[in-house]
Amino acid sequence: MDKQDSVQRFLELIRRSHRGKFKIYIGMSAGVGKTYRMLQEAHQLLEAGVDVRIGYIETHGRPDTEALLEGLPVVPLRKLFYKGKELEEMDTQAIINLHPEIVIVDELAHTNIEGSGNPKRWQDVMQILEAGISVISAVNIQHIEGLNESVQEITGVEIRERIPDSVLAMADEVVNIDLTAEELINRLKAGKIYKPDKINAALNNFFTQDNILQLRELALKEVAMRVEKKVENEITAGDKPHRDRLLAVIDSSEKRSRRVIRKTARMATHINAPFSVLYIQSDRETADRIPLANQRYLINNLNLASELGGEIRRIHSNRPVETILEVCREQKVSFVCIARPEFSPVKGILGFWKLTGRLSRMNIDLLILS
Repeated sequence: MDKQDSVQRFLELIRRSHRGKFKIYIGMSAGVGKTYRMLQEAHQLLEAGVDVRIGYIETHGRPDTEALLEGLPVVPLRKLFYKGKELEEMDTQAIINLHPEIVIVDELAHTNIEGSGNPKRWQDVMQILEAGISVISAVNIQHIEGLNESVQEITGVEIRERIPDSVLAMADEVVNIDLTAEELINRLKAGKIYKPDKINAALNNFFTQDNILQLRELALKEVAMRVEKKVENEITAGDKPHRDRLLAVIDSSEKRSRRVIRKTARMATHINAPFSVLYIQSDRETADRIPLANQRYLINNLNLASELGGEIRRIHSNRPVETILEVCREQKVSFVCIARPEFSPVKGILGFWKLTGRLSRMNIDLLILS
């Protein structure tokens, strides 16, 4: 499909619904050309007579990208004072008031300045979509919540700014902007991504060839999976077939529970199934006995599960195996995901043996996640 066909198909999507349509460009890293491609598309839409505006664009001082801004209508940014400095953010309310047909919003994972209407830019985008305005946006693969640990294992860097997988799932179109590792490194060396004083550091850290190859594979797989899921949903739109449901069982720990939640959410996405997160609170984990740090971890983890599209269940019980089985029967669960025995809410090998046997008789698979 050429660029003109892609633009035309996106226009057709817009006219089918009063809610704005959502298109996301994904790349394996900075510098692959997501912003450049969005600006190209904005020019094509403008030439086709569409009311398109630039809500926010980050050019990073790249001359070719800045040149493409010429001739495009831009919504002025909102000025905010933060810690004695005047800073600028996208003016979400101004966009809604102007109500263009389409708005271009870069840097989807951006964290807004304190005092903004929403903490995150992706929340601004949701607000714009609900107002009936279509959005074209962009994000790098490392900013997707469900891939956070995979990216950290590849690069050794924990990415702080992230968007929930559920935001990506809402997109009507997901488009991968792809480059080979060699092309991306050549662009970096030519000064087309960062300023000269940052090039060597980037080449020796994030932009190694091995990192780029692995991130590229992640991006290709993510977009392919999203397209496959969308096609499957459209084909079965009129049917209500039986679907698997996954259940993640967590405790009040931080990293182990986050890993179980993320891995369960990813598996659920791959098989196009819903998932739930179960926290079993025993007498030993009453609110006044859980350390404050663990209470914060628990709240953050349950919020994460909700952001990733999971249903939250909190049950007070001293019988974890029986509680898990009861939830499985109630929700018709097909897979139970849980941490290794030494880290699990179901303590000890004996408890795991009992749970495994009971789940087996119910034709439910137990997945042990490290």
